[in-house]
Amino acid sequence: MIDATARIHPRAQLGAKVSVGAYSVVGEHVVIGEGTWVGAHVVLEGRTRIGRNNRIHPFSSIGGEPQDKKYGGEDTGVEIGDDNTIREFVTINRGTAADAGVTRLGSDNWIMAYVHLAHDCQVGSHTVFANLAQLAGHVVVGDWAILGGGTLVHQFVHLGAHCFTGMSTYLDRDLPPYVKAAGHMAKPFGINGEGLRRRGFPAATIAALKRAYRTVYRSGHSQQDTLRELSALGAEHPEVRAIAEFIEKSARGIIR
Repeated sequence: MIDATARIHPRAQLGAKVSVGAYSVVGEHVVIGEGTWVGAHVVLEGRTRIGRNNRIHPFSSIGGEPQDKKYGGEDTGVEIGDDNTIREFVTINRGTAADAGVTRLGSDNWIMAYVHLAHDCQVGSHTVFANLAQLAGHVVVGDWAILGGGTLVHQFVHLGAHCFTGMSTYLDRDLPPYVKAAGHMAKPFGINGEGLRRRGFPAATIAALKRAYRTVYRSGHSQQDTLRELSALGAEHPEVRAIAEFIEKSARGIIR
């Protein structure tokens, strides 16, 4: 299952039924889990750990040095979970000693062509990154997030779970959970109701999230009063409580 033209370092660790395509390169410290398929012309380097049953398409580069002038060759890495689809020309750089030291991608993610995950990004599970979505360093993306094609995310920005961005969105501040955003600069456009319905969220929960959205973006309250109202609503709906906690912890402030 290893093409004769592939270059596999003798100390790389490949699980059972791993397939590596023509002219791909697998470095010394790479670990690949059982059943993962690596297409042609893929480069896997650095301290990179890849889980089970992933599909990594041609011309992807994973584990390369971070695009950070402060990087001095420290022993940092990339960790990827299971059942991910990583399409053509995706780049995932390893972490830096100044942060987590590891760039992480969870499980069951759909990463389309030309996506870039920079150093120290922490991406959850079940996400969709459409073509050309780009994350700068230190970005955090929650589970079930969907990033439209050409979405650009500034360094250190956090995206909450179940959020959604339109095509060519630019985020320079944090995007709360469950919220849709679009534009350059990004503006909020309500709750991701359709996505939540598809995932089986009850109508009452979606209604509560819409009320929370109005509280955050349309009430005119101060942040203190907003958090107080969200806290009361969150007593019955933990999803609303997650929005309150996200806003309270936001270092960059949320999009407006």
